[in-house]
Amino acid sequence: MSPFSIPTATYRIQLNRTFTFDDAAAVVPYLAALGVSHVYASPFLKARAGSTHGYDIVDYHHLNPEIGDEQGLARFGAALTAYGLGLILDFVPNHMGVGKADNAWWLDVLEWGQYAHHARHFDIDWHPAKHALEGKVLLPILGRAYGEALTAGEIALRFDAGGGALDFWYSDHRLPLRPQDYPTVLAPLVDDRSVFARSISAIGETDPVAPPRSLYEMAVAMKQALATAAAEPATLAAITAAVGRYGGAPGDTDSFAALHALLERQHYRLAHWRAAADEINYRRFFDIIDLAGVRMDRVAVFRDAHELLGRLVADGALHGLRIDHVDGMADPQRYCRRLNAFAAALAPRDAAGRRWRPYIVVEKILGDGERLPADWPVSGTTGYDYLALANALFVAPEGYARLVHCWRGFTGIEDGLEAAIDRCRRLMIDRSLASELTYLVDWLQEIAEASWFTRDFTRKGLRDALTTLVAAFPVYRTYVTERGIGDADRRTIERAWRQALSRSAGGDPAALDFIVSLLTLDIAHQRPEHFTISRDAILRFVTRFQQYTGAITAKAIEDTLFYRVAPLASANEVGANPRRPSLSIEAFHQAAAERLAQWPNTMLASETHDTKRAEDLRARLNVLSEYPDEWARRVARWHELTAAYRTTIDGAPAPTPADEYLIYQTILGAWPATGRPRDVALGNFTQRIADYALKAAREAKLETCWTAPNEAYERTLGGFVTRILAPEAENRFLESMARFAGDFVRLGAINGMAQLVLKATQPGVPDFYQGAELWDTSLVDPDNRCPVDFAARRDALTALDRGGYALARRRWREGWLKLWLTRQLLALRARFPELFRCGSYHPLAVDDATKNHLVAYSRRFDDSEIVVLVSRLVRRLPAPAPGALWASGSFAGRSVRGMRSGRLTDVFTGAGIDACENGIALDRALAELPVAVLRAER
Repeated sequence: MSPFSIPTATYRIQLNRTFTFDDAAAVVPYLAALGVSHVYASPFLKARAGSTHGYDIVDYHHLNPEIGDEQGLARFGAALTAYGLGLILDFVPNHMGVGKADNAWWLDVLEWGQYAHHARHFDIDWHPAKHALEGKVLLPILGRAYGEALTAGEIALRFDAGGGALDFWYSDHRLPLRPQDYPTVLAPLVDDRSVFARSISAIGETDPVAPPRSLYEMAVAMKQALATAAAEPATLAAITAAVGRYGGAPGDTDSFAALHALLERQHYRLAHWRAAADEINYRRFFDIIDLAGVRMDRVAVFRDAHELLGRLVADGALHGLRIDHVDGMADPQRYCRRLNAFAAALAPRDAAGRRWRPYIVVEKILGDGERLPADWPVSGTTGYDYLALANALFVAPEGYARLVHCWRGFTGIEDGLEAAIDRCRRLMIDRSLASELTYLVDWLQEIAEASWFTRDFTRKGLRDALTTLVAAFPVYRTYVTERGIGDADRRTIERAWRQALSRSAGGDPAALDFIVSLLTLDIAHQRPEHFTISRDAILRFVTRFQQYTGAITAKAIEDTLFYRVAPLASANEVGANPRRPSLSIEAFHQAAAERLAQWPNTMLASETHDTKRAEDLRARLNVLSEYPDEWARRVARWHELTAAYRTTIDGAPAPTPADEYLIYQTILGAWPATGRPRDVALGNFTQRIADYALKAAREAKLETCWTAPNEAYERTLGGFVTRILAPEAENRFLESMARFAGDFVRLGAINGMAQLVLKATQPGVPDFYQGAELWDTSLVDPDNRCPVDFAARRDALTALDRGGYALARRRWREGWLKLWLTRQLLALRARFPELFRCGSYHPLAVDDATKNHLVAYSRRFDDSEIVVLVSRLVRRLPAPAPGALWASGSFAGRSVRGMRSGRLTDVFTGAGIDACENGIALDRALAELPVAVLRAER
């Protein structure tokens, strides 16, 4: 197996200071024994100190020292090579961590402004409509209003004797002083005839808009001279005294006038963090102020950011890339083409002299009916699209409708889904990402003013039309560039336009038409003279609009709606379509056939570091769609049992019925498969549920939120969780939940096994999230990023080597059966890679009485064939003996047809089964397990 080939299976690990390169190297033997072909690592370039995830990269040129150095990476690589495994890196090209004092590129921008070497590395608008921000970048880092922070002495000017630099400091934020202001600060020393005094004088005489090269060189010389001179105590005392003139006395406002005047001359403007929502003038990762957008569309930036990456590819240390948040970039297609060519040119040759193309997938959320653009030179997505399909397959549509009725009755919320989506989108537009809309409107008005025919559009009319269009956008974004617009993007924009027209009662439809003509570039032939005049401005507007809609959709749907509207929480997942929570078997087969034809090597995910719930928790909650009426009765009963633990705040119930309903689902989903938690385990379980409830309430942004926490409500919410899970002898709620959870543990395990088998046998490359080879009922981060007990998994795998399937089946509650299935499936994929990579896909015929309960298909390549049988919606099938997982005879008298005739072997149990013209008898194929993968013995 060449490390540059398409993976047969990947295993995601989360690296950080508690799980380093050396820790990863230690688990490589286990991962090899499990059967994966590639380890898929979270970002390991230098991130902000203490980062638990690595997505806040501050230096593209170095490894993260908390994870390890180059020798550590080499040891990790050597372990992978020894076991024949490849390495895939999660790479973050869209944004960098800024603020603090650790990003040299950002500090360069703060020091030199728009003339900095790295000014065009970041997506900054240096000429915004607000005059006070002309040539400045807004830094909304203050914990209170600027004047209050200034006069409290929280902003201070300091001298770094070792580096010879002058910087403002606010908390742990370093804010470099413009080099041209050094003479002002150090004026008492300028008359001195020393070398450093002459350097200070010289830089003060330069033109602030001169080419930066000479200024940079003079500044470096000046700081070196200052550092040398500061080694003398007398000089250091003089410098310290000069800097001290810019201090102030808290309470004496006038004493801070000099410091304020100096701050006003800088290339940045300090502001309260709340100003970010309305006035920030650099593109962020969503609404996070300390993650700034990078201009990866510029060749110079691409080269600078990929230097270390290229060396790792060229050295053979890196065999694939997962590109984070591809939709955040200006031109994802161009970036993918550039990356593909870059990586392919550097990748070493194999033993046969062939140059392999590294495996590249992109994190891309596909909306309703959306397809990954066919002209992107990648292997596919990171698998959220598959995750949504596979999860929806286990949701009963009629049961889901009943759950919606139950949820509305319990919460009292009658709004329809479309109204809720529109409200969440507008909330993000008006609150979290209002500044981005303001800049779009500024540019839009500038474009309109350039033509006689559009200059009468008012600012309010344009803003209203733009808001309505963004709120109606059906997918994350389009991909219109100067190269033109594709048919799919045109359909998307027209769909949003029609929806916006239906919602904009009283608005100006002409303004909406004008915006659409820009987004489609139709203005080029509608008003060619206008397009000629405003071409660059139009393309800038279109680019930023496309980046903006993706951020709105993610924040509005994934991070707001899914925490507000949760009749079935498992349906609320990254990549899921809230309008289509369930999926038929026929639609699942059709999607598989399309995937095989178009993206046969795309990644298949069932859980990631960003999912809202672990795969087995979702699998268990999906069973609720088979128990809607019983669930409604249970929720009503629990509401009675917990009445004493609820209260009111300002006349409203606390917790709200919606939060209470979600808490019950969360407890059920996370309930331990081994039984009721007790003592320490119950304390840990309670804390996890309380932490989740708090995060969910803040994400919902109704009773509390991240930016304005409602402490009274949050205390009540936490207290409610603690009390309903209290380890009391007569805790009637806990007893009731324990009884109800029994069936769900078993049926959820069946669903979990089913989704595992599907992921490992469908067209595509299955990805396994760290630790999920045993039952995983973790919650949203940080719960799903906790350390993994690899020793326990290694020991279980060793025990299964001796005890085999029989032992796995006995210990199914501990997840050993899932581990056994995983290892058997991965061994099969490794043995027949062409079958899974290129094999044809054939849905099999199932008896009418069984067709809604069985997913059946075969994969064929030359003489190789497997038959896959997966049970679904099995609640009404015969129940097994107490403690058992599956009842033999569940499909008695039923058969499946369409495979080739011959002898088949079950890869899980080892049982032999004959396939003939009449097919396979299901009571034999599924006698011991609810799933089967049968391999032809040809």
